[in-house]
Amino acid sequence: MNNKKFSILYPDNGAKFKKLSDVAVHDLGMDIICKRVSMKEQEQNLIMGIISNMSDDPYVTKYRCDIFDDILKNKSMREELMSILDKINFLREYGSSKHNMDSEIGTWDLLHQLEEIRDYIKCIEAIYSCLENADLHSDGLLGLKKYVSDLYNDNGFKELKEDIANLKCDTSNLKSVTVGINLNNRFEAESIGLISVNSKQFTKSNLIGNFCDRFSTKDNIKDTLEWKDNYRYNQLSESDAATFNKVLNKSAVNTMVANSSATTLGIIGVIEGSGTEGVTHYMDRITNRLLSHTVKNLRDVLKKYTTLTITNITDLMPEFTYYIRWAEYIENLQKQGAKFAKATVIQELGESNDNARTMHAKGIYNLKLAAIATKEHEEIITNDIDFTDEHRVYILTGANRGGKTTITQAVGQLYLLAQGGIYIPGDSFEFAPVDGIYTHFPADEDQTMDLGRLGEECKRFREIYKEATNKSLMLLNETFSTTSFEEGYYIAKDSVRAIMQKGISTVYNTHMHKLARDIDEMNAEPCKDKAVSLVTKSDEGKRSYKVVICPPSGKSYAKDIAEKYGVTYEMLVE
Repeated sequence: MNNKKFSILYPDNGAKFKKLSDVAVHDLGMDIICKRVSMKEQEQNLIMGIISNMSDDPYVTKYRCDIFDDILKNKSMREELMSILDKINFLREYGSSKHNMDSEIGTWDLLHQLEEIRDYIKCIEAIYSCLENADLHSDGLLGLKKYVSDLYNDNGFKELKEDIANLKCDTSNLKSVTVGINLNNRFEAESIGLISVNSKQFTKSNLIGNFCDRFSTKDNIKDTLEWKDNYRYNQLSESDAATFNKVLNKSAVNTMVANSSATTLGIIGVIEGSGTEGVTHYMDRITNRLLSHTVKNLRDVLKKYTTLTITNITDLMPEFTYYIRWAEYIENLQKQGAKFAKATVIQELGESNDNARTMHAKGIYNLKLAAIATKEHEEIITNDIDFTDEHRVYILTGANRGGKTTITQAVGQLYLLAQGGIYIPGDSFEFAPVDGIYTHFPADEDQTMDLGRLGEECKRFREIYKEATNKSLMLLNETFSTTSFEEGYYIAKDSVRAIMQKGISTVYNTHMHKLARDIDEMNAEPCKDKAVSLVTKSDEGKRSYKVVICPPSGKSYAKDIAEKYGVTYEMLVE
């Protein structure tokens, strides 16, 4: 059988991936967004881990975007896949990728492996049926469809199904075991032995009715719990009996035995943490004797499939979960009026190609706002932004609380979502994938104790600048604003000049309007990539949350802020 692995997230083309830092994920608000995409912490961590693992290979982005498009448009397929998720998750958590048919393996381990292979067969059949009936167009899902189809129609798979179906032991009928306890004159347990394996669980009944007939030499599981006068007693060894007796003591079985003269006898439940799970292993030796024929048959059949790699299929489900949870989230927001679009990848990306670092975004917005706006029936304000050689570095200024941080985050979210294959919030997004996203947002107080705020900012900026390339995205939020204006401006201007020389696509959100006014001076230097002033519009103090390319307003927004919060001289003494 084919044991080659298939992935719907990581195409087999040798692409390299780079993990986005936890700080950048937080700065972009993706930790908050992922908590909205799924309510389960395990799935949140899964989604965060996948979307923050980035590749600048355009084929990877297109591969993922096409797959997500298929999954979003095939709702019935999503529902079918999720219906088998629990079964596959069990296989992932408790199954094994390879089986060693050691002769010492006991009955219960063999039975567990049998059930594992049965579940594997069911999963292959379910995924095959699901993909066979879906309207698919992506290379990824069409490739998976062929992969599962080849596996399903493989002679080895057919043989596997027949072998498992023909096993005489139907493990679904193993519901209970009967244990015999010999008593001494003081009604204390003297010796313990396994009598039979049964097809029914014990229920409250009379004393005699709680015992089963012995297991026959043909390994037939008894269908009734009626007592017969012929059974075989298989005593546990001294060491096994001692351990088993300890478990019985913990489960209050001795109390039950001492009062066994009563006319009825109930079933005592297993006390959690009592150690009863170990009884299975202690009984293995005797069970092997009782099931000698079945055990040999099991071992002979399962030995044929020791190289079966079940994880090739089970590892697909976290990948499907990632796409499906995003599809459900976006579909819900679309129903409430939010706009989303499939990203378009620029694929001809040679180093000398002018498109290698190009981006055109229309009608985009911050995804964090979508859930709030749709819930409160507010209009989502959208913007357009481009990255070209003439617009490589944006110096973003404007009113406080005018949306500067919001649009800065939105730009980073576009790349992160699109390179993760997910629809972007907006009308359109045509872009060349970046090799990393670097953020420089205000740090928490406890991170600046040693160097001070300015020292910490300078150290962090130098680190991300050194790592970034001309294919990276850099987002700066009030960087170098924690010192005097003169000092901050001096450092910021040199930093922007260095960014332009390196050709890093950048949005620099700052209150230093003088930095934006000096753009012509910086653009006069011999450099291919240019900076441009971007301003958040404000008409008579009212925020529009729109950004436009234009010179900075040339005034401070201190008075505007003071009026908003009532701290002008006139408002204070009024």
